[in-house]
Amino acid sequence: MRICRHDMQDIDTQDVRSIAMTAGIVFDHAAVARGGRTIWRNGTFTISKGTVTAIVGTNGTGKTTMMQVELGLLPLAEGSVTVLGEPAGKANARIGYVPQSYTDDIDSNLTAEQSVLLGITGTRFGIHPITKAQRAKAHEALEFVGVADRASQRLSQLSGGQRQRVAIAQALACDPELLMLDEPLANLDLASQRSVVHVLARLNRELGMTIQVVAHDLNMLLPILTGAVYLLDGHPHYAAMDAVLDSTLLTHLYGTKVQVVTTPQGDMFVTPNAMDERDGVVPDTHDAAEVAEFHDHAHHHGTQSAQNAAGATNAANSNPNAKEARA
Repeated sequence: MRICRHDMQDIDTQDVRSIAMTAGIVFDHAAVARGGRTIWRNGTFTISKGTVTAIVGTNGTGKTTMMQVELGLLPLAEGSVTVLGEPAGKANARIGYVPQSYTDDIDSNLTAEQSVLLGITGTRFGIHPITKAQRAKAHEALEFVGVADRASQRLSQLSGGQRQRVAIAQALACDPELLMLDEPLANLDLASQRSVVHVLARLNRELGMTIQVVAHDLNMLLPILTGAVYLLDGHPHYAAMDAVLDSTLLTHLYGTKVQVVTTPQGDMFVTPNAMDERDGVVPDTHDAAEVAEFHDHAHHHGTQSAQNAAGATNAANSNPNAKEARA
């Protein structure tokens, strides 16, 4: 697909304009309020281009609100947000967005191809004829996400995971530089989650695409994440994954004791504290150095690491004594 690759450059923190041009997303003392209530404030951080970032936090902390602010759909009460070098909302033509409600909002009688064409033609769908180039672009996007063979099937005939990949294909049809997804793994089985994560891994690894994902559960995404925005105590913070995968931080974030656990095979996942562990069973937890080493290994072995993380999550789901931490 014809998507711009992004060079990872060092950011001069003394030059605001330089930051705006080399970073994907910049928050500068940003605050947002709705209905007279402050959702979060004092948001100051920079997310580099070419990264994969999760937005995490408990329900009601403002994860989806953050994406709406970045898209310019909600005004700021204070501060500023810059996306792809422009004020929030000004660069939306260069952003692909997959809302959480995609599968509910779109007409399930549309075919997969028609759905992706909507990402190209917008409101003109059904009024103007579809060109050969537009149809080719739609098939290119469907091919990339692995559902080209379902192009003529109605969305109602597809599985949840296939519909989610069609949604991603629709967002990719206009060659975005930044892909934003709101809870893309929600209500999907493990195999479908793995397929979606594999698509995101390819977009980042092969095309250098900047990706931002709202997520409740980090486990399936761990092998591809470079950092996370976490909404804590009314403030958004950004950190690299080796800092986020910290038991004390995650415990404070989710309001329940959380540990970072490994399997004997070396796979890592996040789990609540072993309050209900069988007597004599001690989880294998990690300090920051071990987490950093794991993350570096996972980042350089994208596809295999995603498969391993899926296996670890599957094991955690099937073990009543090792359930995942969820917001």
